[in-house]
Amino acid sequence: MRSRFYAVGFMPFLAGLALALGSAGALSAADECLECHGTVDNVGEERLVVDAAKWEATAHGAAGASCADCHPGKVKDPHDADDPRAACTNCHSDAEEALAASVHAKVAAGSEKRPDCLSCHGALHALMPVADEASMVHPKRLAQTCGKCHSNPELGAKSGVKLVQPLAAYEASVHARGVAKGEHAATCSDCHGSHDILAAADDKSQVNRQNVPETCAACHTEVAKAFADSVHGVAAAKGIAESPVCTDCHGEHRILGPGDEGSPVYASNVPKMTCGRCHGDLRVTEKFGLKNTAVEAFDDSFHGLAGRSGDIHVANCASCHGVHDILPSSDPRSHISPTNIAATCGACHPGAGASFAIGAVHVLPGNKEESHPSVYWARIVYLWLIGLTIGGMLLHNGLDFYRKAKHSRFLRSLPIPDEAPERMSGWFRISHGLLATSFIVLTYSGFALKYPESWWSRLATFGEPLVDLRGGIHRVAAVIMLGVGVMHVVHLFLSRRARACIGEMVRPGMADIHELKEKIAYLAGKHPMPPESPWVGYPEKMEYLAVVWGTFVMGATGFMLWFPEVVLRFAPKWVTDLATVIHLYEAILAALAILVWHFYLVIFDPMVYPLDTAAIDGRSTPGRAWERRNAKLPVVKAKK
Repeated sequence: MRSRFYAVGFMPFLAGLALALGSAGALSAADECLECHGTVDNVGEERLVVDAAKWEATAHGAAGASCADCHPGKVKDPHDADDPRAACTNCHSDAEEALAASVHAKVAAGSEKRPDCLSCHGALHALMPVADEASMVHPKRLAQTCGKCHSNPELGAKSGVKLVQPLAAYEASVHARGVAKGEHAATCSDCHGSHDILAAADDKSQVNRQNVPETCAACHTEVAKAFADSVHGVAAAKGIAESPVCTDCHGEHRILGPGDEGSPVYASNVPKMTCGRCHGDLRVTEKFGLKNTAVEAFDDSFHGLAGRSGDIHVANCASCHGVHDILPSSDPRSHISPTNIAATCGACHPGAGASFAIGAVHVLPGNKEESHPSVYWARIVYLWLIGLTIGGMLLHNGLDFYRKAKHSRFLRSLPIPDEAPERMSGWFRISHGLLATSFIVLTYSGFALKYPESWWSRLATFGEPLVDLRGGIHRVAAVIMLGVGVMHVVHLFLSRRARACIGEMVRPGMADIHELKEKIAYLAGKHPMPPESPWVGYPEKMEYLAVVWGTFVMGATGFMLWFPEVVLRFAPKWVTDLATVIHLYEAILAALAILVWHFYLVIFDPMVYPLDTAAIDGRSTPGRAWERRNAKLPVVKAKK
């Protein structure tokens, strides 16, 4: 019974007494040292002054360490000022061993740049616990501590450290902002280690490429699991150097959130800055048998163009392929597997793929092997049509200008009719004004959407890449142009004179063949004077029919591109691809035709220069009136 009392009661008492005596000894020893080092007496004597109150708050003071623990040679009185300090390894052997094997220990011994314990933890008598914000290794101060050396360009040059301002990069990161708010976020030691910091090239380093996913997994557990199962994670685990790890996509020190415009994983940056770095690299795609046109095809797609214009809501690579859980299309878990692709596209385009398979993606229209035949051949036909049509127009108008300019003196002496009859009624002039305005806006905004990075494409948005503004302007102008078409049809129903005029436009005949024959002879130099023109000649008829055709084609394809989710409910993706090709090349053809054909007829033709005023006052210029001097006006049939 007595022995049990001894064991249960007396032994704890002895342990407490020993602890108390030890603490008292430490305090008394410190007090003895502070008799000299705790005052500022004897002004003429140089010595270290230690504030007793501040010492008690330090990590060592709070732990009860005595002065003799670190200064064993200075317990005698008096003592030499240069007596050595005890090594930290006496108490912190594990940290000392880790530091000895670290990259810091490889700095030449004796070098003033070689870090030691106090370089990171601070002055010995002011060394605070890690949890204290005053500590140099507290999470809120650690970056500044490391930055004392790693932000020094001179040190970097001498030591071969090639990083440029890592401290500034880290302080801009989402991790640094989290630490500043008191949140648990990564600091230098979380990624690089504390005492056992190794060079990134060392396969044992926490920031070695092979170990980066595991290092990030310490905080991002669920993300790391998804990445480990992904096509990239599996390849990285096998040691394939080209496979990306966390830092390849997110960066190293300046890691920003996905909502930050400067982040590589910001929505509009993903295709080029992140995924495109590898999937747009011919060496990588050839090595692993990947499609080498995927990035180019995406950039040229509706999604890519909108993203290049700054639209962060449009789909990017991650929207369809996943973020960390990227899997090959052959994997049934993949977002783009045949069984899941309709649901993936349906997230933005409800009902897409419900009736037909989505079809091939990331395909350039000029790729004969991969693109749909209708898409490929539509592009080929339009390229030939544009070349032959615009080439013919340039030849026609070039010869016409040469012939008329050669005889400009003669043409200026031609008799001018007293007054030309009205050529365009007020309603036609209003329609023409709206049509011209909407066409110019459509052309500018449409090509601005197609080439969003061009300087001229940003003029209407004051330099900002506002795809919504450009897209909105384009659609409003399209509605106005279609409205003008409706107005034109209504006008024809209401006006006999309008019907008579347009009847001449759409009714080809022998007079057109005769006019063209005479014009060719004139252009070839067989006739000295321009031939007489009918009231409505072949140039006007070609233009009118082209406008009608172009309005119909551009309107139909434009609505298909405006509402793709409706089209994809009932048709495969190649239908929208075909609409895209036709819409683009028809726009190119129309824009060039207006520049080369219409602008010549109403501006640069010497017979009307500097402007045919029929669209303003309704009457032809004297030169054009002379060309039609014997022309018969359209006959207006009276009502029965």
